[in-house]
Amino acid sequence: MDTHRFAAPVWSVFRIVIGLLFSLHGAASVLGLFGGNPQTGKAVEVGLWPNWYAGLIQLACGILVMLGLFTRPAAILASGSMAYAYFVVHQPNALLPIQNGGVTPALYAWTFLVIAVLGAGPWSLDALLRRRTAAPATATPASAKDPVTEPASA
Repeated sequence: MDTHRFAAPVWSVFRIVIGLLFSLHGAASVLGLFGGNPQTGKAVEVGLWPNWYAGLIQLACGILVMLGLFTRPAAILASGSMAYAYFVVHQPNALLPIQNGGVTPALYAWTFLVIAVLGAGPWSLDALLRRRTAAPATATPASAKDPVTEPASA
């Protein structure tokens, strides 16, 4: 059985779920939805540094990653914001994420870094736009194949 045939669709579903979960954090902080900000139970005050900006990044980048639109830049920004949250908010309290409450930001930072490296996958607006703008007569060299959208043949 060729398990590689599931890699691309599963990658797309993974990206969609991660983007959705991240955008829900942003919607809670910026819009006050889903119980609002965990500290206050309502939306963060507009312009409050860094919480409101972090929530805005979570909302916007989460939606972009979920849709697979401008996925790589959105994932880089999301990864950086989570690395910032980890090192500025959590890491000063203790060395390890399990000790300092920073497991979620650490996981998001690494997850978005992987998404930025591997791309959106086949079920994305990035892939749709790429297919529409690609010239039909051009062939992609084997060395330029995306490892997620075009798995190696057996």
